[in-house]
Amino acid sequence: MDENYEVIVVGGGFAGVAAARTLGRKGVRVLLIDKNPYHQFQPLLYQVATVQLGVSEVARSLRDIFRGQPNVRVVVAEVTGVDVGAKRVTTSDGKSYEGRFLILASGAEANFFNTPGAEVTYPLYSVDDAVSLGGTLSNVLETADRADDGTEIHFVVIGAGPTGVETAGALAETVKYVLSDYFSPRLASRCHVHLVDMVPNVLNVFSDKSKEYAGRRLAAMGVQLHLGTPVAEIARDKVLLKDGTEIPASLVVWAGGLKAGPVVAGSGLPQGRGGRIDVNPDLTAPGVEGVYVLGDAANMTDAKGNQLPQLGSCALQAGTWAAKNILADRDGGHRAPFAYVDKGYMAMVGRGSAVAEVGPGPKRVLLNGPLAFLAWLGVHVVLLSGTLQKIRAVATWPSDYITHRRSFVVLSRPDSSHTP
Repeated sequence: MDENYEVIVVGGGFAGVAAARTLGRKGVRVLLIDKNPYHQFQPLLYQVATVQLGVSEVARSLRDIFRGQPNVRVVVAEVTGVDVGAKRVTTSDGKSYEGRFLILASGAEANFFNTPGAEVTYPLYSVDDAVSLGGTLSNVLETADRADDGTEIHFVVIGAGPTGVETAGALAETVKYVLSDYFSPRLASRCHVHLVDMVPNVLNVFSDKSKEYAGRRLAAMGVQLHLGTPVAEIARDKVLLKDGTEIPASLVVWAGGLKAGPVVAGSGLPQGRGGRIDVNPDLTAPGVEGVYVLGDAANMTDAKGNQLPQLGSCALQAGTWAAKNILADRDGGHRAPFAYVDKGYMAMVGRGSAVAEVGPGPKRVLLNGPLAFLAWLGVHVVLLSGTLQKIRAVATWPSDYITHRRSFVVLSRPDSSHTP
């Protein structure tokens, strides 16, 4: 038997949680469905993988988030079918749920762009990804330490956007500051970090000043940059570039792009760039009433038709905006086009170093170095979900970034089928 709700939200990320919270406060009966029982803070997953933060700092129970909103029900299940016309979703256990409105905010998955061998890499877009990568990183280092045979260890990060830059920087800092203490200087001297991208600069959407600073800082930390040449093929022991360059690889991290996940692909809605839905200005899906597509599942534009970024802050604002449009629909009002407040971009580069471009468009204030680093810390503390998560992060970061004292303990081991 179908269960009926006013609004069904698929996805417990920034957009889905923001929409459900806003609707819940207005007494709307909401069902939120996600395959995981937690909301994850994706921008900090690389810190989980490199053992700078624990899982509890970046993941918060969805039921805890909605503890004070009894009209919002959380169901942990994988969505296997979507009927956008009926606003109905079906889950893997055979149950179906129907609503007056449907919000698809099901997030994204790694886009490998048909790169041969990409299945041996480690993407970094979920808590499971971060834990798996952290386990493999530990395994590679423990194996090399036991062998102690002088073999060089190479960590390759593919994709020089914010995720790739932050991951490469964190790996370089782990090698420079942590391994010497936790393992031995000898092991640290054998480790190398590579950052690869087909574009000629790191942080391609940032200003030239930020690109240059980030590139210089990464190089100073020992990251070897391979820019301007696409990846041709990936093997378990190397990455081959299209110009014939071979980079040895003990572990390969994929930060090369995202695409909409299978929920969107199976919705029957027309897909655009990255497999995402090109939504209307009011965030509704084209050609169907009462369906909204948000966050990494959507290609959203501003009033001038400019593409909006795939950022957590944008998804959060979109979730709140879609909820207000649903309330307007329900109460006989008029939907409004999404008015995104551009707060800029930022990326961590290393200890005490970051780049931040704060504010809208051409009026951005450009920061780099310690001041940008402090801005990065402040923004991420604010965006973290839950008071405990904020407290734990604030308690962890000073020790990590000032003293570099870090326990290199992981909670799982990589499965043998995925170990390079």
